Order: sequence, then structure tokens, then C-alpha cells
Amino acid sequence: MRISELARQAGVTTKAVRYYESLGLITPERLANGYRNYDEDDVRLVREIRTLHRLGIPVERTRPFLECLAAGRAYADDCPASLASYREAIDELTERIEALSARRATLIASLNAAAHRGSGVVPPEAKDTGVMDYLTLPADLPVPEDDSAADHLPGAQVPGLTLLDTAGRTVRLDALGPRRTVVYVYPLTGRPGTDLPEGWNSIPGARGCTPESCGFRDHFQDLLEAGAGRVHGLSSQDTDYQREVVERLGLPFDMLSDPALALADAPGLPTFEVEGMRLFKRLTLVLRAGVIEHVFYPVFPPNEHAEQVLTWLREHPL
Repeated sequence: MRISELARQAGVTTKAVRYYESLGLITPERLANGYRNYDEDDVRLVREIRTLHRLGIPVERTRPFLECLAAGRAYADDCPASLASYREAIDELTERIEALSARRATLIASLNAAAHRGSGVVPPEAKDTGVMDYLTLPADLPVPEDDSAADHLPGAQVPGLTLLDTAGRTVRLDALGPRRTVVYVYPLTGRPGTDLPEGWNSIPGARGCTPESCGFRDHFQDLLEAGAGRVHGLSSQDTDYQREVVERLGLPFDMLSDPALALADAPGLPTFEVEGMRLFKRLTLVLRAGVIEHVFYPVFPPNEHAEQVLTWLREHPL
């Protein structure tokens, strides 16, 4: 068939077909008179390119899918290289979404500051004195000691554990891709009207989850620019509780919920008990390509921890 017929059947322009051909993605037969002759296989390939491009995969990176079809597979994503291309595209989209979320949070904060500048009206985020209480850390908080409970974690394989995030998505920890993912693990976040466990301030490393989250919020864009592909908070609190925290604090990233403390079993994150509850000790994991690349433990002070992680990323570029 002629190029115009191919374009019509595949739902693209003739210009697009010529571009695909220039990249070597399709190779039509040449007739004796020099004209190109396209067949049904070419139609299928062009349709596949169009479908993948609509999903956000650049035309130039559709080759693994086309090679999968050329190998005789029934579907273009039946091959390992195709799955790797999916993951790469997902990682890039996630990075863009998180970067845009960070910009949105910054714009909202700038809007609120500008709208109330020079007026006697208190900005909405400053009205909640309960939030301010959680953001202010006592000066005499006990410093946690390194009990070696996390020494075995660096270099360990990330377990194939799937957790729910505050956007309602499932996140598989060992499939986060080759970019660094920062996961700060914390015991629990307090919120207005909810009492913290008795003696919370006296437990080394317990107090400060809200200031820590705010630190990662405020340095989120810096962390991405320093090489982090994702940032997540993680606790054993349920997703609904975490979602309220994300919305109230304006976090530009999602929290992960591990109510069964599965990560305490594999790879063996340290925990402690208070008022009959088993909670994660505060630490931060840097995950990359299914491996725990680095661990921050113990974490102190929590309100400065995001800056500590940022410094490490800048000192260890990929």
C-alpha cells in the first residue's frame, strides 16, 4: 500500500510516517520503480507507536516495543525491555508530577503570604495553634543513641512489599526504579485534638514527626534537584490519618502506610513499644534499584533532618 493509505489506516499523518521511517522504526519494501510499499505489519507498528506516544512514551523510545513484536510476541509489551521502558516512563512522569506539586505548594504559600501582607488578618495556616504546638520542639528533648539496630540495612535488598499511599495508589518498594527514593520513617504524627502517648517527649527520638515532615516539604524541590526521584513519609498509621496530615501540612508528596509493620520483619526496621502500640523508630532510607543504598539512623534533631538528607545527596551525586 502507499504511504497515504498507511497513514489513513493507522490514524496518523504521512509526515509522521516519514519521521518513523527516518528513525528506522519501520522499513517498507522498495518496489522496482523506487516507490515504498507498506504492508499490514507496518500498519500495526505505526499504530503501536501512536498508542505508546499517547501514553507519554517518546517516539524515539518505542523501539523495544516494536522489536518485541518483530520477535513474534503477541503483544508489544511481552518482553523485559518493554517493561523496563514502562518503568522508565513512569519514573519520569512521577518526577514531573512531584516537581509540579512542589511548585504548586510554593505558589499557594506565596499567594497566602502576599494576600495577608500588611493586613491584620491572620493567614489560615497560622490560625491553628495546635499545629504550632506540634511544630515547636521542647529544648530538652533526649537525644537518641545509636543502638546498632540499623547496621544491617545498608546494602540490603528492598523487600517486594506493596504499600498504599495517600493518593490511593499501591507502591511496590522494590520496583521504584534506578533513581533515588528517600523514605523517611517515623513513629506517628500528632494532630490538633489528638493526644500524644503519655511520656512521648521523654522517649528518645519519638517527638518531632510533624516538624520533620514540614522540613521535607520545605526542601522538597531542593531534594529533587539534588537527585532524589521521589520522597515519601512512612509510618504504621492508616492511610486516612496520613491523608489528613498531607492535606493539613500541604505536603507535596505522598505518605506510605505500613499498619502491619511488615518492614520490621524484612528488612528488619527497628521498632519500640509505647502504650501497647508497636511503632517504627525514626530513620530514613535511601532506596535505589531495589537496594537500600544508605540509612540515616538515629535521626536528630528531626526538624533539621531534611537538610541532613539534602547535604548527603549533594555530597554523593550519581
